[in-house]
Amino acid sequence: MSRFYFDIRDRELLVRTKKAWISQRAAEIEAALSLADVASQLTPFASSEDLAIEVRDAAGPVLKATFVRLRGHPIN
Repeated sequence: MSRFYFDIRDRELLVRTKKAWISQRAAEIEAALSLADVASQLTPFASSEDLAIEVRDAAGPVLKATFVRLRGHPIN
């Protein structure tokens, strides 16, 4: 049975989780929630361009999520 983990990357900093999930979907959900939590702690003008999360199993990455910055104009 495969085990799934996720890693959070912020520029050169890599944080690997030690907890394993038996379902890829469960690991993806936990990874998304963790990424949202990390992003919510950024200061308002901090860049999130280098913030990413990877879900992996023993063979390697199975999902990678990153922030995408859309250039636009604020709505007042």
